Amino acid sequence: MITKFKTINNLAVFQNFDWNSTIRDKGNNVVLFKPINIIYGRNYSGKTTLSRIIRALETGNLSDKYENPQFEVCITDVADRTPNNLTGHGKKIRVFNEDFVKANLRFIVNPDESIAPFAIIGGNATIEAEIQELKNELGKKENIDEEIDATGFYLELKNVSATAKTALQAFQTANRSLNDQLSYKATNNPNGIKYKSDKYGDQNYNINKLKNDIETVLKASFQPLTDDEVAQKLNLLQESANPDIPEISKPNLELAILNLKAKELVTKSISSSNKIDQLLKDAILNRWVKEGRQLHKEKLEQCSFCGNDISKERWKELDSHFDEESEKLEKEIDLLISENENSIQNIDSKLQINKNVFYSKFHSDLDTLITKRQQTINNIKIELNIVKEKLQERKNDLLNPKNYNNITDYSQQLEDCWTAFETLRTQANEYSNYLGTEQTEAKRLLRLREVSDFTTNIQYGNTIASIQSLKATSDIETQNKQVVEEKIKQQIDQIEDKERLMKDEEKGALKVNEYLNNFFGHDFLSLQALEETDDFGGKKIKFEIVRNGIKAHHLSEGESSLIAFCYFMAKLEDVETKGSKPIIWIDDPISSLDSNHIFFVYSLINAEIFSKQEFEQIFISTHNLDFLKYLKRLPGALNKNQCSYFLISRENEISKINIMPRYLKDYVTEFNFLFHQIYKCSVVDAEDENQHNLYYNFGNNTRKFLEAFLYYKYPNANSDIDKLTKFFGNNRQASAMTDRINNEFSHLEGLFERSMTPIDIPEMKKTAKFILDKIKEKDNEQYDALLLSIGIEIENEV
Repeated sequence: MITKFKTINNLAVFQNFDWNSTIRDKGNNVVLFKPINIIYGRNYSGKTTLSRIIRALETGNLSDKYENPQFEVCITDVADRTPNNLTGHGKKIRVFNEDFVKANLRFIVNPDESIAPFAIIGGNATIEAEIQELKNELGKKENIDEEIDATGFYLELKNVSATAKTALQAFQTANRSLNDQLSYKATNNPNGIKYKSDKYGDQNYNINKLKNDIETVLKASFQPLTDDEVAQKLNLLQESANPDIPEISKPNLELAILNLKAKELVTKSISSSNKIDQLLKDAILNRWVKEGRQLHKEKLEQCSFCGNDISKERWKELDSHFDEESEKLEKEIDLLISENENSIQNIDSKLQINKNVFYSKFHSDLDTLITKRQQTINNIKIELNIVKEKLQERKNDLLNPKNYNNITDYSQQLEDCWTAFETLRTQANEYSNYLGTEQTEAKRLLRLREVSDFTTNIQYGNTIASIQSLKATSDIETQNKQVVEEKIKQQIDQIEDKERLMKDEEKGALKVNEYLNNFFGHDFLSLQALEETDDFGGKKIKFEIVRNGIKAHHLSEGESSLIAFCYFMAKLEDVETKGSKPIIWIDDPISSLDSNHIFFVYSLINAEIFSKQEFEQIFISTHNLDFLKYLKRLPGALNKNQCSYFLISRENEISKINIMPRYLKDYVTEFNFLFHQIYKCSVVDAEDENQHNLYYNFGNNTRKFLEAFLYYKYPNANSDIDKLTKFFGNNRQASAMTDRINNEFSHLEGLFERSMTPIDIPEMKKTAKFILDKIKEKDNEQYDALLLSIGIEIENEV
């Protein structure tokens, strides 16, 4: 068993790599390879380089492109292998990597080349009689030129084909008629929906989009716009973005204070001592005397009414009656009456609403609000006039207190109107940002109404039902034809299978096809064994890739990857490997494959290698996190005694191997990796030159981490700076520094001069601490979980 790469030097991206000093666990023990080894590394990190070292032990050759390569591979019970003694280790090794593909599947690189054949253990048998019987049942094809009539299965196919053709033509005619109507409605110029994009919103409208819209309007849940709603949507399309509506100051009437003042003045008592009883009892007479006193005082000595002299005693009586207290009360009443009149005059100016500055969608609510506001204003005026009347009444009878009932305070109702207005104003201002979206939705709904009317006019449902009936008939007849075709195909396949079984080398191609078909469902792509005559007149076999029976050209990367890996898996069954329990190294087998094929590659490895347990040791490397998750399901993958996990990482031009960190082994997420990089940057010694890569990559790592973290934390924020501001709060320095690093240190476009200056390490470290401290402050539980995910033990606070 291979235990470790003891050293690697001067070999591609590996320089001065020492296993014993690098790969140690938390207890400082050297970690070795185990029977199962799973390796993760990004593209170009060095995975293939390691596979080439192991393939060199398989083939005995290392590429001469390497200049003075050096390595030591430790294998149990044998001397360490180096470039000078690649063979003699006694192990059966099988490596899948790009060198294996180039050596065995030259067709993928050069279409004129073939694929190296291989033989699978098995015996030959004479089956000519069985083949002839199958051919008799198959019959002959019709050939008009040679006047040969069809027989057997081919005659049956001729009859069902004629019936299927007639049924298909009937269906196609009806379907074509409907499609012509749909095409006219969708794209006819100038009446088609396409040419009314100002109303229906899609200048690229086509028949496929019309079909999708028809599917929508035929749903039971669909409700088309009413005629009134159509008019509303058309009005909406005429609107453009309005300027922001300014605030209206909050009305502050202080009616409660006014009420209190009025009550105090109206009910206030004045001392009755030294008062003239006659005037106390007659308010009108009192007012008349008061006004006369003001007209005569220090002006006239005789009464202008009766002509008599006004004695000093009478003046003294009048001065005592109209004393300072009453005059003060009158002045206060006059002042409050004036204040009250100002309130009455100004009340109409409070909360004046101009609905014309609002979008039409808000007009209905505004009409209701304006009515409520006017009712409230009217009610307030009524109450203010009551106050005025009570004050005037007291003024007219100044010497006698009056009863006073508190007025109804409608201030809150007016404030409620103001609050409702502010809500509508805020919504209207925000609506400017969404007007385009609303208009787009309006166009969509108008278009669906038009489509709904169209389906009614052409009786779309009945037409579709008729076409579906014709299609069902055509499908049945086509299926009958396919049954016969499949019967012919199976018959031909049986003939070909029996012919191929006569050659052991052909079984190799059959094994590849078995994997392609059973695990990946690719029965249209297969490996075909061809017999040729060699230079000496003998027979030889070569493999070719065929697609649907024809030699395949221009394979996609995914097809190439599938065939190459199935070929490798089949070769594990060849006569040189079968039963030998080899050491298997599989280097990134899922290149250019989609998620389904990635799972099938895992299934093939599980079923054909792990389930059979025909290996001494296995190594599987990958750059794909989904594939890494599947690999953890392999039998024994979670057994610490059976399986080891490693990470290949590349820093600048140098790669190294490490124990896979917990966040990859247990969580398999880039989010944990990015958090780990920021954490290491926050605690690393700024003077440690070996850690410079942390700061060099800090800008990209931070930008990617915050994009994910802040998106889910603040999905309502519009911009990155908004999210940073919300995240850091009042700490403007932190948000500014982080924004600068995100923009200037993760991009050079437009900032090329930044690449000419050194990285500001203290600034990077400070920003990393800002980010971590803020995460801990806002969500300590998540912060602790992130620390645990990267293997950082949390200290219990006392």
